[in-house]
Amino acid sequence: MGYLVVLIAAVAAYAFGAVWYTTMSRPWIAAAGIPVDADGKPQGNGSATPFIVGFVAEVLVAGMMRHIFRQSGLDTVLEGLMGGLGIGLFLITPWVTMNYAFAARPYKLSLLDGVNAVVGCTIMGLVFGIAGV
Repeated sequence: MGYLVVLIAAVAAYAFGAVWYTTMSRPWIAAAGIPVDADGKPQGNGSATPFIVGFVAEVLVAGMMRHIFRQSGLDTVLEGLMGGLGIGLFLITPWVTMNYAFAARPYKLSLLDGVNAVVGCTIMGLVFGIAGV
């Protein structure tokens, strides 16, 4: 059951990220400084690598969140929501923001990626709370 709930949490957060970045693609592409063609579409090789790396990262985050939740006794829906929100808002987003600050990336990129981290982790926490991790 543990591996399955981790996988479900990762898929749920990944699905949110897909919707988020599809909706916010133009602002994100601009903030990330990705070159675009005449139609406004990103230039590149169309590699699947970022999607694979992204999913593996989601699984790793979900696995560690489940471990932390189990060790901390967080097993209700509200505790899962609050735990996920806290991890996204107070651990992942500040770290990403710090990295972007040192890389002189636009603050808007931190905001766009931070929303994905906060909502994604909150969704994972919700899944863990429903499952009673």
